[in-house]
Amino acid sequence: MIPAREQEAVNAYLKLLQSKGASDEVLQKRTAFLEQLCAQLADRILDGTEYREVIELVMETMPPEEWHESLNTAREFYPFWVKDFKAIAALSLGAGFDIQTSNWKPLQTSLKTIWDSLETEKFDTSENWPLKAYTQALRHEGAEQSLVDTRVKLAKVILIRLRNAPDKNHKSYRTAVDLTLPLFSIKQNRRLFLVVVREFYHFWSGNPDAASMVLQDGSGNMLQ
Repeated sequence: MIPAREQEAVNAYLKLLQSKGASDEVLQKRTAFLEQLCAQLADRILDGTEYREVIELVMETMPPEEWHESLNTAREFYPFWVKDFKAIAALSLGAGFDIQTSNWKPLQTSLKTIWDSLETEKFDTSENWPLKAYTQALRHEGAEQSLVDTRVKLAKVILIRLRNAPDKNHKSYRTAVDLTLPLFSIKQNRRLFLVVVREFYHFWSGNPDAASMVLQDGSGNMLQ
């Protein structure tokens, strides 16, 4: 049973997805995930911290191949749960809702396999440019070398996971990240990866203000 407060939010979310043309299959999958999510959201305070804590708990129970669609649903559902009508309107008017099942996924592997390959892995010019820019930005901010080395290695993990993506866009980046997260068995390392995910995206996407985006707060969460 979904609690009444959460059921109202679920109904509004699914109604909007349906109006956007979501298929019955998509609606059924989202509903199944939201039932698990909402059972844990009952009696929680309506804020981001509480929501992120619940997401972490629920995602630990999900099969790795379902992380992307589940996290995507969680991101979209949040403004409905907190009744942020301005955010809902902005999402509805823009391209904020992803109602298509992703056909592309990064190749199956393990974190150890990727990590062990980093010393010998070759990166092309399009990959090296954001890596070098990210490295320079971290050093400019006064980051210690050990921190720079770790974050750049995590950025390389992202690049490797993106290699067979059909398009270079936000959706591919998000998909690669969401399906890499379950490879991290240690929660602290997963959170650090999410910090890098947020920072490195600006360099990968060619944002001219990317350097100002690093080392803002050092936090990472499932909804980034």
